[in-house]
Amino acid sequence: MSDAVQPTVAEVRAAVEAVKTALDRHLDAIENRTGEDDPAVYAAFDALASAAEAYDELLYDAYDEVTPFEVPSGDTLPGYEGPEEPGAVSVLIRRDYTVADPQRLLSQAERLTDADTGAGTSVNAAIGVLFGEYEPDEVDRRHKEFGLEEGDSTLWVSAAEPTEPGEWLGAPFDQAAPQLIICRFDVSAVFDDELEALDPDL
Repeated sequence: MSDAVQPTVAEVRAAVEAVKTALDRHLDAIENRTGEDDPAVYAAFDALASAAEAYDELLYDAYDEVTPFEVPSGDTLPGYEGPEEPGAVSVLIRRDYTVADPQRLLSQAERLTDADTGAGTSVNAAIGVLFGEYEPDEVDRRHKEFGLEEGDSTLWVSAAEPTEPGEWLGAPFDQAAPQLIICRFDVSAVFDDELEALDPDL
């Protein structure tokens, strides 16, 4: 054990009770979520991650033991170095999908185009038709209907300078500087796996 002042039994017990409370609140937030990006779910997840980390540290300091889980924070960015009051923000979104049912995707594209155009004869063409017809948020809501399977996604909100119309369209992602990210939100099955390790009944 460390030579530093050791946590008391009561402190360790209080930390594990905080984890249990955070688990309950996280599940409650999920059960009452108002949408896929409900901020209450993100807040509950962060609180659970903090409680688990605190317990892990106290457990190690008191008993030289560790927990069998690690909740990923998604925080792989450098410290923020942008302005406190940015003149504009850029929202960068990545959503990955697996083409789980190519035939369904092709069928959806054929319904949206004239049969003579041949737009639905390849997966690439069908994807072009799909995203040309629907906004990305609608594709995300209806992805199963289009034969897609949801993968990881992330949303970054970055400080930016005001720009003129069309100014950055030639290289839209060149200004994605990690040190200018104000906040980010990640969705991944790995989080579900880690939370299941925290509580197998979830």
